[in-house]
Order: sequence, then structure tokens, then C-alpha cells
Amino acid sequence: MRQLTVELGERSYPIYVGENLFKTVDLQGLIKGKQVMIVSNETIAPLYLDQLKQQLPDLQVDEVILPDGESFKTLEHLNSIFDALLRMKHNRTTTLIALGGGVVGDMTGFAAASYQRGVDFIQIPTTLLSQVDSSVGGKTGVNHPLGKNMIGAFYQPKAVLADTKILRSLPPRELAAGLAEVIKYGLIYDETFLNWIEANIEQLNNLEPKALAEAIYRSCKIKAEVVAQDEREGGIRAILNLGHTFGHAIETDQGYGTWLHGEAVGAGMQMAADLSNRLGWMSDSDLARTQAILKAAHLPTEPPPSMEPQRFIELMSVDKKVLDGRIRLVLLKRIGEAVITDSFDPALLQQTLEQHYAPETLTE
Repeated sequence: MRQLTVELGERSYPIYVGENLFKTVDLQGLIKGKQVMIVSNETIAPLYLDQLKQQLPDLQVDEVILPDGESFKTLEHLNSIFDALLRMKHNRTTTLIALGGGVVGDMTGFAAASYQRGVDFIQIPTTLLSQVDSSVGGKTGVNHPLGKNMIGAFYQPKAVLADTKILRSLPPRELAAGLAEVIKYGLIYDETFLNWIEANIEQLNNLEPKALAEAIYRSCKIKAEVVAQDEREGGIRAILNLGHTFGHAIETDQGYGTWLHGEAVGAGMQMAADLSNRLGWMSDSDLARTQAILKAAHLPTEPPPSMEPQRFIELMSVDKKVLDGRIRLVLLKRIGEAVITDSFDPALLQQTLEQHYAPETLTE
């Protein structure tokens, strides 16, 4: 087991990375009260819920089982968590435990931030994407039909347990979706890490335990460093959104869950790299390198051909990073150096969107 800390003063918390963490981490020692509400989904609960409960023998343990999928990340399903907390009379010392992927983690965190104006919660992410990204940093929330993650709160967990053994049964699409976020850290912050990913991509694709553990640890370390500098995304933390403005537009247009989040981000990162290249920042070789590593991870590098450029602009204009009516994007000066900017020629953005629009395929 390896451990690192998200340094946020009195709200600092540990991230544990390793196998069999239910048994090696003292879960009860992380819980201050006598009540626990486990939030999971219909896919994960049958596999791991009983194992988790066995580590909490001295507590009142209740559960909420949500339907599985991004399409259920809504206020309506969030309310089922509040219903259970109130029905089971959970008080202010209760702890919520998120046992699931990013949807479960985001919703559990938002419920914890809101219930009785804030109670503790612990993240036990069960997908690669949630282990390297959404479980770390305190972003919580739900989707709205007009925009992804537009309703939520910054609220930090008490601990994150990233158990690599859970990933062994991960479906190929879920694995690829997680690798998108791993690749992102190399593109925005650490070219040396990207070199390592390129050298180990086959081991990662094959769920090799040591490679996975290293990728998760290094990804979480980078995110922890960025979050420690800018917890509420007023500055540098926004670089973690490389490809996300394009990607969120894809998810909203296609319907939440049709494209996995990481798949949309993969295509979005290639589009961001394309625009960076058009601006004269990113070299042709870096642009090709970005596409090659995304393809090696079995990620899409093109958006849906049905998405017209104007539809992209419409949806990107609702993104959380829009400021005073101007679209702000995370772009790349080069591999390992990201910038947040609204100072780009809209005509070049239009060219990027048109480059990836293929209306002729729609008549087939």
C-alpha cells in the first residue's frame, strides 16, 4: 500500500493506493460517529457491499443502492439519498461512504455537503477514472439537462481508498475512459509521466497490477499538488479540465451515458490539441503524439460526426468556465504545459470544429 496526502490545512486527507484496502486500512478509525450510510449502485453493491460492511462491525450501517449510469446523476436520484438518511434518522456525526464510480462519488459527496449542512464522507472509487480523478479534489454534484455538473459544491472527503484489485473486472470501455484522465495529467503537467504512459500502455491496457498502481499513484499525486494550490478552481486547477469543455458538450448533446465521460474527454483533448496547434503553440509532432497515445489507449479522437460546429458552440457557452460571456478553454503550449485562456481567434476554434465535423457520414 502507498499513501499520499492532499494538503489542505485542517481539511487535509489521505489517499491510499493498493490491493485489499478494506482489510489494510482501518475504516472504523476514519469514522467519528456511530452511523454510516453506504451509497452504491446496482452493479457494484452485489460485488463489494458485504465485504465493506464486514469492516464496520460496531456501527449502524445503512445503505442506498442507486441505478447504475450517468443518466441517473440527477437531483431526483440525489433525493433518494436524503430520503434514506432521514428515514434512518442519521444525525450530524454520520459518515457517508461512496462505493462506486464517479457518479456515485459525485452524488454522495454532494449529499454529504448538503445533509444537515455538512457531514463526513469517504470515497471508495471502483473505476479507474474515479480513482485517478473524480474521487480526489472535492468536486461534487449532479447533472442538469442543460449542462453537466452544473449543480454541486466543493466538499472534500475524509479519505480516498483506491483499491487496484477492484479494477481487475473493469470492462474495456471503462478502462479506456479512465486512461483518458491518466493521459491528461501527462499532457498538462508532466511530460516525464507521459513518457512512462507511452512505454507502459500495453501493461495498462492489460490491467497489469504494478503498472496500474503506479499510474494511479502518480495521477493522484499530480492532482493533489494542483488542488493544494487552488482548491476552488480560481486559477491553476482549471488546467485539470483539458478537453472537458469539448467533452461535456459531447456528453450533453449525445445524452448522458451514451459516451462515457473519459471517451468524450479523449476526443475533447484531441480537439484542444488541434486548436493549440492552429494557434501556433503545439508542434505538429506533439499533435500527432497526442493522437497516437489516445488511440493506443483505445479512445476516440473524433467527436460524433452528427455534432455541427454551432451545436458545439451553443453547449460550450454553458460550460462552468465561461466568464462574462467568453468561452475559456484549457489549451497546450506544448506537452506538459497547459494554459487557461479566452484569448484565441474564434475563427480558429471554428476551423477545429469544422475539421472534426463529417456530415457526409450521416446519409449512410
